[in-house]
Amino acid sequence: MSDITQAIVLIGALLLLLGAGVWVAFALIGCGLIGLVFFTGSPAGIIFATKSWDASASWALTALPLFIWMGEILYRTRLAEDMFSGLAPWVNRLPGRLTHVNVIGCGIFAAVSGSSAATTATIGKISLPTLKQRGYPDGLAIGSLAGAGTLGLLIPPSIVMIVYGVAAQTSIIKMFIAGVIPGLMMLVLFSGFIILWSLHNPDKVPPPEPTIPLRERIARLRLLLPVVLLVAGVIGSIYAGIATATEAATIGVIGALVIAAVGRSLTWSSFFASLMGATRTSCMISFILMGAAYLTSAMSFTGLPANVAAWISAMGLSTYGLIFVLTIFFILLGAFLDGISIVVLTTAVLMPAVLAAGIDPIWFGIYLILVVEMAQITPPVGFNLFVIQGITGLDLWKVVRMAFPFFLLLVLAVAIITVFPKIVTWLPSAM
Repeated sequence: MSDITQAIVLIGALLLLLGAGVWVAFALIGCGLIGLVFFTGSPAGIIFATKSWDASASWALTALPLFIWMGEILYRTRLAEDMFSGLAPWVNRLPGRLTHVNVIGCGIFAAVSGSSAATTATIGKISLPTLKQRGYPDGLAIGSLAGAGTLGLLIPPSIVMIVYGVAAQTSIIKMFIAGVIPGLMMLVLFSGFIILWSLHNPDKVPPPEPTIPLRERIARLRLLLPVVLLVAGVIGSIYAGIATATEAATIGVIGALVIAAVGRSLTWSSFFASLMGATRTSCMISFILMGAAYLTSAMSFTGLPANVAAWISAMGLSTYGLIFVLTIFFILLGAFLDGISIVVLTTAVLMPAVLAAGIDPIWFGIYLILVVEMAQITPPVGFNLFVIQGITGLDLWKVVRMAFPFFLLLVLAVAIITVFPKIVTWLPSAM
């Protein structure tokens, strides 16, 4: 059977299963089973057993549940409220004023949560009611939250970075390091857009609030101290070479528990809720990874990935042409799948073609995370959109329209790192 026929059958089966509401992991396993049974003579059961073990017995994965648990603990603290109070006086004179708290707050919380949905929900529950009460336009407030909330995937420690590192067999620590400058770049792009929009629409932004004395503003910075210390402990230990990703995650969990205890939000109820939340999320991701490993193995037995890589190479696309085609592909894929599913489903298949084109796997990982961030605010399956809809009660398509300018900023970011790849690769190579 030809490669085209095999690809159509497998893609069709995957879309059919996903459209029927089958769990992503089961859909991946089902497609792998179809590929092995109908297109090869390989023993499907034995391969499933071995690949399930290989996918779950990875030491790198031990960091995953710990970082998720850290985010779950902090989600139940007053951290977001304290960050808003500490940051607000410092952005009051910028065009756009308190809207910048969305961007900066999401950037800070992203550095300790690793999750886009958790970042959006935590910051949004505090900022959106406050901004609405003070007269800020919904479009700017909600759009900036939708866009900046995606930074939970890009600013380390990122759960998706760990998943990509495992799937691509790439250093997770280098991925963390590579995400720093692009993360800061996105903060600048988002805040820059808010400034330009506010200068162009000065009548739609509330006037500045009374100036707080410098001494009071400095005093309020103490509210940011817990998160600064936690970021320094987690990310600093990795960059200094003191701790591995797993050891840094352990530091993060201990630090999160201390912050929750000091803030009096650590109870047996919240502790158990955070533990169960982390368990559910970790099991879901691990199950998807297992299904993706099985499908990837099945496809390798059919020879499809190698043939696809050879076909892409034979097209003679330039690096820019390949990135353009892949970006369109990922945007379309992101309309139907969540970010983690996209990463585990495509990484192993596309990596041969990516390496054949001379693209650095670390750079490709950051690029992939940026396009996955687009999926977070792309209907109909955009997790950040659902989170904001749950907070505001607005119609989903209204939220989509508000988030669209920030989607375009993510497209711009992909173009920037494509033209200037050193933005991604310089820091990892310098460490």
